[in-house]
Amino acid sequence: MPELPEVETVRRTLEVLAVGKQINDVTITWPKMIKRPEETGQFSDALKGQHLQEIGRRGKFLIFYTEKLALVSHLRMEGKYGLFKSDDPVDKHTHVIFHFTDGTELRYKDVRKFGTMHLYEKGKEFEIQPLADLGPEPFSDQFSIEWLSAKLKRTTRKIKPALLDQKILVGLGNIYVDEALFRAKIHPERLANSLSREEEEVLFKEIVNTLSEAVEKGGSTIRSYVNSQGQIGMFQLQLFVYGRKGEPCKICGTPLQKTVVGGRGTHFCPSCQQL
Repeated sequence: MPELPEVETVRRTLEVLAVGKQINDVTITWPKMIKRPEETGQFSDALKGQHLQEIGRRGKFLIFYTEKLALVSHLRMEGKYGLFKSDDPVDKHTHVIFHFTDGTELRYKDVRKFGTMHLYEKGKEFEIQPLADLGPEPFSDQFSIEWLSAKLKRTTRKIKPALLDQKILVGLGNIYVDEALFRAKIHPERLANSLSREEEEVLFKEIVNTLSEAVEKGGSTIRSYVNSQGQIGMFQLQLFVYGRKGEPCKICGTPLQKTVVGGRGTHFCPSCQQL
């Protein structure tokens, strides 16, 4: 599933490709993707004539802003956006097409059909699910060592599922939790409330550093992720543990292990991250 670095990369490329264009019509071939409003005709009619003014991001969600509306889009496992000419062949896995007045189209492709779209009156998007009650952004002033420490001290969960909780911090997913924990030398099965203040400070720093470096590299190309211009991310070349089960640790040479923590496949080094 695309995490914050991948979604941020998509946002940046879409801003270059699509901002300023006017929507002429919307084609929807898989109505279940449209969660709000329930009637797909209302979704299409509301967007007709609107201009894409800005593309934002909240955690793993993209937010397309027009004059009056905010379209909240979640890519889920394999959702992708791409800009095409109107006469380009349409892939069979393309389920939503935004037709622009200049003859181009923003197409949403999703092999698994898990992606979602919610349409709100501009300014209301943060008051209702799925954006309501989300934690702070990792690059924001709201995310501080004090915030992280307070949240970890109040939970009895293991550190891996605690960091995956989007109410504690948005944007972190399986890949970057594993990477941040490795960099911080913290075993993924440690109880979140057992971390010392020093460990919390190191973890805080490594969360921000890991995500910053991943954004700079355009994200990680895991499975089928590419950005909106068809380019692959390069951060996967810098991964320390994720997807490297059985390979030697880049720090100590110990074979990396994979286990399940909180229902999620989890990669770690048994030597560098002792329990």
